[in-house]
Amino acid sequence: MRTPYRRANGGRIGLGLAALGLLFAFPASAQAPGGIPGVVAPGVQPELVQEGYMFVEGPVGTADGGLLFSEIRVSKTYRLDPQGKISVARENTNGANGLALDKNGDLISAEGDSHRITRRSANGTVTTLTEGTTARPLLAPNDLILDSKGGIYFTDPGPRPIVPGRPTSVYYLPAGAKEPKLVDSSITRPNGILLSQDQKTLIVDDTVGPDVFAFDIQPDGTLKNKRVFAQLHDLVAGQESGADGSCIDRDDRAYITTASGVQVFDKSGKYLGTIKAGRQAANCAFAGPDKKTLYLTAREGLYRVRVLSQGPNRLGK
Repeated sequence: MRTPYRRANGGRIGLGLAALGLLFAFPASAQAPGGIPGVVAPGVQPELVQEGYMFVEGPVGTADGGLLFSEIRVSKTYRLDPQGKISVARENTNGANGLALDKNGDLISAEGDSHRITRRSANGTVTTLTEGTTARPLLAPNDLILDSKGGIYFTDPGPRPIVPGRPTSVYYLPAGAKEPKLVDSSITRPNGILLSQDQKTLIVDDTVGPDVFAFDIQPDGTLKNKRVFAQLHDLVAGQESGADGSCIDRDDRAYITTASGVQVFDKSGKYLGTIKAGRQAANCAFAGPDKKTLYLTAREGLYRVRVLSQGPNRLGK
């Protein structure tokens, strides 16, 4: 049980945040005792790294083995360094959610409150990359991923609550462009977004429904051949799937955070099992010097689990 104390501004935060960098064991409803072959060894459970947040999201591994993650409701981005110390990397993020790193190490953020995608350089300068188009301005960009050309795929499901008829979008912003291409508008509420290792396939999940979709990526960044890549398991009838952020490993296994846990699928879409932390995870990322630690951002807590799999052979997700 956490012991809360008061922030200077009157907010509440868990005791652990006062002792940055400390790692705590935390009882969790882990995956089946037999583990997930090739992914998690039998008996391995997620550990709590830090708690006391309001809602953490957007994790992305850094080149030095650290991790960046966002706290949406207080508009901050944090850095977990390779030694386990957590510090504030950016303040006043305008509700930044999904994060990515470009080839220069600059931080790319999906800012839901300011309806834009931004780049923050090493000197702290924040530049707007896109706000959409005049005809279709961004509503609440959520998650993003960069391709090897420097282009950005990102989802814009719009704010809650869902409004019938309001557009929901998947975009591609080519490197250097100001206006993104609308590459899909057919998913009820697109959220987590992945690129296969060979960057030929884009995978997008739907917070509302049970289907995870795949698309073939064309040379210009547009998409073709939308299809169901996988169907989520253990959903409650009449409730949303809660499919949220996602990540991919070196063998193209997809990790999809959902209401029932982090569901793992092989590259053909076959369900392999579910990883559960003590709270519902909203996003995931591989980090560490060997990319064999899976981090989960789960509501008030940041968790980690040592895995058998390994993160993709590229910067970030």
